[in-house]
Amino acid sequence: MLLPFIYMFCLSFMTDSQIFAGNISFLPSPMTTDNYKYVINNADIFRYFYNSMFVAIATTIGQVIISAMAGYAFARFEFKYKELLFILVLVSMMIPPQVNIVPLFFIMKQFHWIDTYWALIVPGLFGGFGVFMMRQWFKSMPDDMEASAKIDGCNTFEVFYKIALPLAIPALATLAIFTFITTWNSFMWPLIVTNSDAMRTLPLGLANFKGSFREITDWGALTAYSVICCIPVIGVFILGRKYFINDILSGGIKE
Repeated sequence: MLLPFIYMFCLSFMTDSQIFAGNISFLPSPMTTDNYKYVINNADIFRYFYNSMFVAIATTIGQVIISAMAGYAFARFEFKYKELLFILVLVSMMIPPQVNIVPLFFIMKQFHWIDTYWALIVPGLFGGFGVFMMRQWFKSMPDDMEASAKIDGCNTFEVFYKIALPLAIPALATLAIFTFITTWNSFMWPLIVTNSDAMRTLPLGLANFKGSFREITDWGALTAYSVICCIPVIGVFILGRKYFINDILSGGIKE
């Protein structure tokens, strides 16, 4: 699984003549950084990188907060039509996202959000998977912890903020990783709701960068661009891997 990524990283330091030499080499000789210089000088990569990072971070924070609150409400509260609403959340997970593109586009158009950060961020704040995941985690939380906190004088919000959220850090980190990677790699939705070059994200910039070469594709520069696109998601996974693994192994809190 790692081999293509390692090879892509090595190709980014090769010239075209080395890439098409006919033999697979993981150690370019000589090694060159011209591909990265070319990408920086010929593509507005800093703007694309900023857009992707801003949208991914804002969407991740928003979805984690909303999913945690909704999941806690479904797990610990009793209210009218609770089961029906939760079934609707599960149903939303079964609908392909492509089905929602047209109506969602017209909603963004009515709000005059086309070609703005709002259109890139707001639709990603709500997700059935995140609500379902957090609901399952909070349902596994022992009732005694919540009861003890209320005896000590905590209100509902304090129980959620001081007790439930710290215990749910592995699940929150896992949801954050999934959301960040999904948003960072998103191509179709940003392509539809952005018109100007200033609002493009890195995946769109990568497609434009490849498309700018009509006859000859500069594969060295293209792999350098791809490496830059991969670095943030790899970094996010490395930073959160401990919580991610703990969440998978534990599967919930045991009393």
